[in-house]
Amino acid sequence: MTHEIFCEKLQKQAQGLAFAPLPGELGQRIYQHISQEAWQLWLQQQTMLINEYRLNMTEASARTFLMTEMEKFLFGLGSETPPGYQAP
Repeated sequence: MTHEIFCEKLQKQAQGLAFAPLPGELGQRIYQHISQEAWQLWLQQQTMLINEYRLNMTEASARTFLMTEMEKFLFGLGSETPPGYQAP
């Protein structure tokens, strides 16, 4: 069931997520403050980061990097784009 929230990323009222996308405190924070639209933007950014940096998601360091970038993207100044990256 979706609900309307004030999205911290997009700075507007929007449809919230149907459920917390992650376990724990961060997942609840995302559920309460990030819209479906902003979450989709993050998923696109995450895919680009995994591909451009050729991250191996079985490695703890890759997962830690993505979690840090996710918090920056959703709640901070934004996730960085890899050097030399050109959008398709």
